[in-house]
Amino acid sequence: MAGISDEIKALAELSPVEDLMLAILRDGLPGIEVQSLIEDVETFPLVTVRRESSFGGYPADPRFTDAASVIVMTFVSDPDGDEDSAILSEVCRVLLRNAWLDHRVISGRGHIIRFEMTSPPRRVADWATSSGPVQYADLPTGVWRYQATYSVEIRKPAIHPYPVTP
Repeated sequence: MAGISDEIKALAELSPVEDLMLAILRDGLPGIEVQSLIEDVETFPLVTVRRESSFGGYPADPRFTDAASVIVMTFVSDPDGDEDSAILSEVCRVLLRNAWLDHRVISGRGHIIRFEMTSPPRRVADWATSSGPVQYADLPTGVWRYQATYSVEIRKPAIHPYPVTP
């Protein structure tokens, strides 16, 4: 299968929230790996961004905006990994907040029109947060993870997120 046709792509109006936030963080964190998924083998420091499932109302206006709860995780190894991961988490907050306040537009991705930290950075002991019977493997020795949650609204891009060639 060749993937999704241009005709189908032309129907999309919004790009994944992660794409906008990844672009902002990658630009502000040169030399630090910023991605949406954890690879089989990782190097540190590392920042991950993932949209979280949310319950209740959807506050966005589907004609113009998207809304999401987004988790930003920082992973840093020793020496000073605990403190450095906390600091890196704070730097991520500042970069995202500044992109919102500055009305920074990412071509084909849009811009943040509302930004709120809903859960401040906290240290967590494993690769991912789990509830229920499934538990995740511990981080490698000497690696520290901080996790923060943000509520964001994003105005859709003026330029189509998935340009279609004639």
